Amino acid sequence: MPAAPPHPRRPRRTPLRAVLTALALTVVGLTAPTIAPSTAAPAAAADAPDLGDRVVVFDPTMSTSEIRQRADEIWQQQVDAEMSEERWSLLFMPGTYGTAAEPLQIKVGYYTEVAGLGVDPSDVVINGKVEVYNRCLTDGPTQPYCVALNNFWRSLSNLTIDVNGTGQDGCRASANFWATSQAASLRRVDVRGGNLSLMDYCTEGPQYASGGYLADSRAGTVINGSQQQWLTRNSEVGSWTNGVWNQVFAGTIGAPSEANFPTEPYTTLDRTPLSREKPYLHLGDDGDWQVRVPDGRTSSRGTSWAGGTTAGTDLPLSAFHVATPDQSARTIAKALDRGKNLLLTPGVYDVDRSLVIRRDDTVVLGLGHATLTAVGGATPVVVRPEATGVVVAGVTVDAGARLSPTLMHIQGRPGRSGDRRPAGEVPTTTLNDVYFRVGGPHIGKADVSLRIDADDVLIDHAWVWRADHGIEGFTAGAVGDTDRWNTNIGRVGLIVNGDRVRATGLFVEHYQEFNTIWNGEDGEVVLYQNELPYDPPSQADWTRPDGTLGWAGYKVADDVRRHQLYGGGVYVFNRNDPSITTESGFEVPDRAGVRLHHVMTVNLEAGSIEHVVNDTGARVDSNAPGIPSYVVDYPAP
Repeated sequence: MPAAPPHPRRPRRTPLRAVLTALALTVVGLTAPTIAPSTAAPAAAADAPDLGDRVVVFDPTMSTSEIRQRADEIWQQQVDAEMSEERWSLLFMPGTYGTAAEPLQIKVGYYTEVAGLGVDPSDVVINGKVEVYNRCLTDGPTQPYCVALNNFWRSLSNLTIDVNGTGQDGCRASANFWATSQAASLRRVDVRGGNLSLMDYCTEGPQYASGGYLADSRAGTVINGSQQQWLTRNSEVGSWTNGVWNQVFAGTIGAPSEANFPTEPYTTLDRTPLSREKPYLHLGDDGDWQVRVPDGRTSSRGTSWAGGTTAGTDLPLSAFHVATPDQSARTIAKALDRGKNLLLTPGVYDVDRSLVIRRDDTVVLGLGHATLTAVGGATPVVVRPEATGVVVAGVTVDAGARLSPTLMHIQGRPGRSGDRRPAGEVPTTTLNDVYFRVGGPHIGKADVSLRIDADDVLIDHAWVWRADHGIEGFTAGAVGDTDRWNTNIGRVGLIVNGDRVRATGLFVEHYQEFNTIWNGEDGEVVLYQNELPYDPPSQADWTRPDGTLGWAGYKVADDVRRHQLYGGGVYVFNRNDPSITTESGFEVPDRAGVRLHHVMTVNLEAGSIEHVVNDTGARVDSNAPGIPSYVVDYPAP
């Protein structure tokens, strides 16, 4: 195992200034399908439902070479396809894949889901590896730039990996690599017989990674490496090697102590206050395809499957409308109105009217990073106040070219929703791996990306992203940032008006005013990560009407009496005008019931933040890039 690397000194995504044009040329040609669907279905999968030609089902009777060839074809297409419209789901039927002599070793690219179809992670065993390596944004022999900073939108879940690097070189054989950043979850994964590395130390270059999520999983030695911030929830680890800026653990057996914070940048909660695992597709005892919807848990520790099968409810596939990207929003909305759940097969859906959820316990599950794109200023997803126990999972929601008021609106009557179901038993709505995007593959405009008016909502891993780069063709300003600022409109990422809203793994970035506004009482967040926008053209564009310099990355409303945040970071990189400053990273009311535990700010090369919280905490600026300013507790005990 390599020694833990030093703290990174260069900003994340900085190289895009030099390579964005080349990157655009790389991915433009990938927007149309380039891989023909497989013509031979495995015998054991013959009764599989029709989930479209972007769902590939592997069977243990298939040869290792056949599976590897098919997976590699998809990876070759997706490895650089950051802004493409391709979406893939690779599903493994119960059984064992690969052998000690011939392991199954596959790689995972953009918009690709890899998942087992067993009811337990032990039902699908891969002798080999499922990996993500650094992406080389420049590959010159003298200065390669290979990083994981843009390795977004992929997932691995519900299987066991017996790590086997046979046939790989000594470095590659040293771990199963999962070098990713945002929107790349690991769930229900059991990694045995080798290390799990969250960074790729085998490529040339700085090897940075930034922002990840591990839940309901078990692993031996985890190499954090260059991961700048990470959440590990309800898992079990043998050991954790190091930390960079902000590593958070909740309900995790074997988690490191937070006693030496910030010298060791760990934030550790012994138990997760509220959790509900993501629904997953699996085969029942009779071979029927089902969706397991896990129960909620309170004050939990360890995986949901350590003592047996994850507790929950199985829904037959007949309870779902299986949607395809060629279906209209009207057709999909009518299915919801008829009382169906939704299974969104991989692809990009044009949504010109809201998909409205009115029924209790409705499940919307996306396969292969299914993406809903707003058309004509629509709000793609609306949860009505009368619906409770709703789950939306595995879905990305994109802004369209006409301004949408919101991309998802969870409606409710703040302060009144809790009387419909006992608080803490089951969230009124749960979001698992739900992502929002404004700009990137095309121009996007949305005033607020996610608005929560209901009480007792659980956000379990969300990335709310106003894109800092893309292929829109912008030219004015650094990396087109002046055009980006004036065209891709995203005022606020998240507004929470409901009470008792909780988040485990909340990433909100680059919005043009406050990134997050929390108005509800008794909010609780475990890991918050934010980057302020890169692209304000000037300080005048980044100054509030009252003269305050900039908007905080995290704002708790002045009249809130009770709120808690565990482990938070706000980063600044004003590449369009490095002289811009922001008054504070976090802005909260000064009262005993509002508490922030382990928060920090950091400069990523350009711009500055004067304080961490309100007027507390040291300034960060380009005189010391990459060196955080920490506040252990606010208010101080």
